[in-house]
Amino acid sequence: MKTLPTPKVMYNALLNKDSSYDGLFFIAVKTTGIFCRTICTAKKPKQENVEFYKTADDALKFGYRPCKVCKPLNIYDKPEFVKRVLEEIEKDPFVRLNQRKIMDMGINPHTLARWFKKNLNMTFSGYHKMIRLNKVYGNLREGQKVTETAFDSGYESLSGFSDFFKKTTGFSPSQSTYKNIVVAERIVTPIGPMLAAATDKGICLLEFVDRRMLQNQILSLERRLKAKVIPGTSPFFKQLDKEMKEYFEGKRKDFTVPVDPVGTDFQTKVWKELMNIPYGKTVSYQTQANNIKMPKAVRAVANANGFNKISVIIPCHRVIGSNGTLTGYGGGLHRKKFLLDLEQNTSKLF
Repeated sequence: MKTLPTPKVMYNALLNKDSSYDGLFFIAVKTTGIFCRTICTAKKPKQENVEFYKTADDALKFGYRPCKVCKPLNIYDKPEFVKRVLEEIEKDPFVRLNQRKIMDMGINPHTLARWFKKNLNMTFSGYHKMIRLNKVYGNLREGQKVTETAFDSGYESLSGFSDFFKKTTGFSPSQSTYKNIVVAERIVTPIGPMLAAATDKGICLLEFVDRRMLQNQILSLERRLKAKVIPGTSPFFKQLDKEMKEYFEGKRKDFTVPVDPVGTDFQTKVWKELMNIPYGKTVSYQTQANNIKMPKAVRAVANANGFNKISVIIPCHRVIGSNGTLTGYGGGLHRKKFLLDLEQNTSKLF
């Protein structure tokens, strides 16, 4: 709680519907079991009946439900000033966005820098370089000469370009025709930020950033695909972001964004069966093993579920213990419960 204001300050922010604190903390009401934003217009609880959480995810972990008035889960989105900058980069990855240019756009460069450091754990300059590199890699794959690509990218020397490229990707620009890059982007969801990654075939990774196995999953992707995972853009990310928003709003039960699962033959067989579990339904590990004609492979099936790299879309959260308990979810049991409750409560709408 050291990073939060005092309880008195936070409670007064709720009383005054103070938007300057919106998203910095959340107010949970013990008597109703819901949690709110400071801007909530619902009837105010007594101070002794509230407690405070730094994130909505924390409130969910302690069993609180999101308020239907202020909708605290809808706060997770890129602010407008970030969207504007990203749109400029998308139009032209090689656009020069120095501090003066950013200020001319009416954006505080320090505010922009803090957002990227907090949300992407990297500098804005570093992110922009990675986006340029992704574009450069595409140009090289399409047959553009290394020298031409280097100078088109704004580098004044071929050696400087080659050094940066090799340091970032692990291979030289001339090797781009047979080496691979997997692009990754952080996306926000109501139950925590996730890291999405894509090949040229589809989404190959979608995992919560606080999962302990995430780094191992990235290394596994790089090893199996003989690729380097770097921040970048992909047409699949826009579709993924749209469909994930619709899913969490209870408006979508089936995903159409292409996926490219990476694993062993047995793992991909298990993951394919996961895709057959209907929205709003659950099965046991034993049933899943039976469905792939391997009834004695329950433990192996459970392990394969644990190595699923594409959460939510490949719905390993729909597999539960034979006695009905929620077991075995890498993103945390509180998230598994949230996903199952969401699907079961909205399945009647479809």
